[in-house]
Amino acid sequence: MDHFEYRDGDLFAENVDISEIAAQVGTPFYCYSSATLRRHYAVLADALAQAGLPDTLICYSVKANSNIGVVATLAAQGAGADIVSQGELIRAMKAGIPAEKIVFSGVGKTAPEMRAALHAGIAQFNVESLSEIDMLASVAQDIGATARIALRVNPDIDAGTHEKISTGKAENKFGIAWEDAEAAYAHAAALDGIEANGIDIHIGSQITDLAPFRAAFEKTAELLDRLRANGHNITRLDLGGGLGVPYENNNETPPDPVAYAQMIEQILGDKGCQIILEPGRLIAANAGVLVTSVIRSKRGQAKNFMIVDAAMTELLRPTLYGAYHHIAPVIETTTSDQTIDWDVVGPVCESGDFLGLSRPLPDMPSGALLAVFSVGAYGAVLGSSYNTRPAAPEVLVDGERFEIVRQRPDYEAMLDGETVPDWLS
Repeated sequence: MDHFEYRDGDLFAENVDISEIAAQVGTPFYCYSSATLRRHYAVLADALAQAGLPDTLICYSVKANSNIGVVATLAAQGAGADIVSQGELIRAMKAGIPAEKIVFSGVGKTAPEMRAALHAGIAQFNVESLSEIDMLASVAQDIGATARIALRVNPDIDAGTHEKISTGKAENKFGIAWEDAEAAYAHAAALDGIEANGIDIHIGSQITDLAPFRAAFEKTAELLDRLRANGHNITRLDLGGGLGVPYENNNETPPDPVAYAQMIEQILGDKGCQIILEPGRLIAANAGVLVTSVIRSKRGQAKNFMIVDAAMTELLRPTLYGAYHHIAPVIETTTSDQTIDWDVVGPVCESGDFLGLSRPLPDMPSGALLAVFSVGAYGAVLGSSYNTRPAAPEVLVDGERFEIVRQRPDYEAMLDGETVPDWLS
């Protein structure tokens, strides 16, 4: 459920008319619903509580939508953060998430990033290789700290999702091979500055079937028992994220969070471990829309094109993943309006610049507004300034009020960091 709905023919975000935002902000822009963010967080938190899991930490995956207003909204609900860079560490803490609720994931942490996270006092590093463990131990020893770690182990399980967002198979770059896990824990236990008390897994994103999760969690339970038998004090199980969401009209039926939580309790609830989850898409995806204006339409011999002012620079997912996003007029059309199939495309000079293909829409006049739905996750964060296009502003709505939480830069700001070499001046 989200909080975008038509009222008397006009699309609203909570109690704010989208057309009014467009008139003040200009297009294209992202619009996020605070009520939807809060609701999606609460659905997962309530499911964990109903399942009887006493010690849980929901660490919002900041990479899904790192806008500081979005992160602050979730921080106010008690969320922690799953980060993958020093920049995300700074964002999370500035948004009000305490360091003791932050876990640091990712395969490429650098020594300066490790040092910053250790100084901050984060809850846990999710480490992915022996060389990373060795570097972290060295950094921790240099500053007299102890790094609490979970080893990310790769269970070699096909999550049944898109190949570019699958992370738990043997050929993926993530994690330590399952058969090497026990040796890796022994290696970590021998190092000063390291406290290895967790297991971390993450098998992919936009997973629409509980079966891969069950297989991964059952393997985790078996590994946990072996590690404890070997003398390791494992107290945390970081189960990652990956629960899918409904992208309208693509026939995906995501798992029920209650069934997901009950499965965790059934398999791991008696292990005496804190359960950490890292949802991103689940919370943010359907909390956002991208609003764009029609520039013109163009009827061709093979295709009809509706050219809009948003592009792959604002929303990369359709061309990157073949992702489907529902597109609809902001001012609702009537059933009598004739529709034809349009490719909704942007002005960027790439044939891959499209938001949706073969969409049944009326012939919209220049300046008409369209909304692209379910873009709150992996939308603005994947944006670029290709073709020297300014980043789309981001707007956060809360009830009857809204605020621009990221401004659209002007061209001077975009060029401010560039210079002409002295020899060309």
